[in-house]
Amino acid sequence: MTHYDHREEESWKDFEFNFPFAEGLRRLREEVLAKTDFDPSVLWVWGTMQAMAVIRILKACEREFGEDGQRVVKEALIETGKDIGRQMMQGLKRPEKLSDAEMASFFATVINCIAYASLEEPSIDSEDEVSFHILWCPHQDYYAAFDCRVQRYFVQGMLDAAREKGMLTDWQVRFSRTIPAGADTCHFMLWRARDDEKSQWEKYSEQLEAKALEIAQREKE
Repeated sequence: MTHYDHREEESWKDFEFNFPFAEGLRRLREEVLAKTDFDPSVLWVWGTMQAMAVIRILKACEREFGEDGQRVVKEALIETGKDIGRQMMQGLKRPEKLSDAEMASFFATVINCIAYASLEEPSIDSEDEVSFHILWCPHQDYYAAFDCRVQRYFVQGMLDAAREKGMLTDWQVRFSRTIPAGADTCHFMLWRARDDEKSQWEKYSEQLEAKALEIAQREKE
């Protein structure tokens, strides 16, 4: 059983999703992994190089161009997340049997285990709240805690894609701790938000953006 197919809920089998970048993934599986001596663990090295490049590009743009540079990179990352989310759901309809909590939790599993190539421990806590622990993340050994803000933009785009499909329209996300900040796991919660809570993810992103610009200005001086 693959790490992304470990859910114990009977309803997991009713949840459909597409793999993003499907043609490239097919080629990797069928023409490379199945037929050559390619070591798949080097994909982690390649991915870490890409991840470090992204955070350095963001920081460089904040130093050189301030708020405009930050906005340009942020919008590109959000659009990338939205594209991935759309690919995952393209041509699919929501299974009628699934509750909102199951949809939120299962969608998070696909994001965590496939888009983020991570290991998770999920939990459906109630009809209005689900949560998960990230047990291992490919970025945890090289991203600083503040660098994880990059991932917020990918998540924002994926959530936007879900809402385009009429999913998770009144759900929000928050975290309580992260591995790069010293915790044993990253812990996240998704909950059905009240009206005054529905922009919490975006508001916290804005706080991080303001702090990042302050840091960039100090580094430039």
